[in-house]
Amino acid sequence: MNLKRTFGAILTTLGIVGVIWGAYAFLSGGGSVGDVSVSQFSAAVPFVVGLIFLFTGISLVKATKDTA
Repeated sequence: MNLKRTFGAILTTLGIVGVIWGAYAFLSGGGSVGDVSVSQFSAAVPFVVGLIFLFTGISLVKATKDTA
């Protein structure tokens, strides 16, 4: 079991969710997204964190060698 590759996949998935949630909250003008109420400009925080997770996860998956 390759733990780095699994962790990279989890980070990538969380990054995609964060980017989608942040973009949706920003474009909808804030308000409530599900049970969480965010303003339009504080919606940039999950977007930026999602981008960081996304690029970190992708680079972790790409840099990990397969050792089977």
